[in-house]
Amino acid sequence: MAKAKTPGGRRTAGGKGPVAAQTVSVDTPAPKKRTSPVQFFSQVQAEGRKIVWPSRKETWITSVMVFIMVLLAAAFFFVVDFGLSAISQRILAIGT
Repeated sequence: MAKAKTPGGRRTAGGKGPVAAQTVSVDTPAPKKRTSPVQFFSQVQAEGRKIVWPSRKETWITSVMVFIMVLLAAAFFFVVDFGLSAISQRILAIGT
């Protein structure tokens, strides 16, 4: 049977417990710089140029797939609703 490693894959001293407590330093976040409105809008335009729009064919195929999934979900919930309704009516009819 293999021995379990300690976090970080470090071995313990002589295999009997941790070597020493480790300290963790946390970097403080740098103060946020303010962006001018002109710089902001130029960054927005640069990001807008990176957008890759789907082709007409890709849009059509995706729309058809969504429509098919909606029909399947509607059919599934119709069957489940019908089944639960029939079961509840039979249970309620027992008392009459």
